[in-house]
Amino acid sequence: MAPVELYVPSRPRLQDLEGRAAAASTCIDIRGLSFFYGDFEALTDVTLEICEREVTALIGPSGCGKSTLLRCLNRMNDLIPGSHAQGEILMEGKNILDPEQDVVDLRQRVGMVFQKPNPFPKSVFENVAYGLRVQGVRDKGFIAECVENSIRQAALWDEVKDRLYDSALGLSGGQQQRLCIARAMAVQPAVLLMDEPASALDPIATQKIEDLIHQLKASYTIVIVTHNMQQAARVSDMTAFFYLGRLIEMDQTEILFTRPRLQQTSDYITGRFG
Repeated sequence: MAPVELYVPSRPRLQDLEGRAAAASTCIDIRGLSFFYGDFEALTDVTLEICEREVTALIGPSGCGKSTLLRCLNRMNDLIPGSHAQGEILMEGKNILDPEQDVVDLRQRVGMVFQKPNPFPKSVFENVAYGLRVQGVRDKGFIAECVENSIRQAALWDEVKDRLYDSALGLSGGQQQRLCIARAMAVQPAVLLMDEPASALDPIATQKIEDLIHQLKASYTIVIVTHNMQQAARVSDMTAFFYLGRLIEMDQTEILFTRPRLQQTSDYITGRFG
């Protein structure tokens, strides 16, 4: 296969995208973001906006930087020795990459769900209550209300309401993943990050996660990384295509998947490379 020609897009402002409402409200504004693992540049000059209460999918081949970008949004990459970022990520007008940023506070506002379900070896109830207890909440009635509301939001209540004090490790994989989503929601974040949230699940559990994402976007801004083109097309409002650490193209999902502006995007979506 001939080498793929890289294309560096101009700044994809929301109002410049085909069919995009100019009044769309920005939740996260990424400006000139580059990210390094030591000397390796994993992201190069990425600039894009993520809109409030929408689902934005990040797609691209393995190693293209999409998971790195996701972890930049809640500073999870800080845990990797020798890594550093350049540029800005603005939330509520403040650069979350600022050294003065309270990372604990940031991770309460920007929750994350990982590729594999990772419930704590605690009861279902205590898994969801964990973040509240870390915040210092002691009101048992308030905690119980938040736990129930979060589990209901995660479309899991009917399945676990009689098992709240049983170990979360006894749940199925799909139930564990929805429990992890409930745990992230319990501290009332503004943003939910999802890194391949259904890749370890069977088709039925995957559908439940996708249905849940559709419901949750009424209350949350969601950013999802996925290798599954069909899943991105089903669940997202906006899609950003990455290649070799660069943002190649971003648009409304329907437009990107049916009439992309760039041949490189079309080649990836249709499986010619990746």
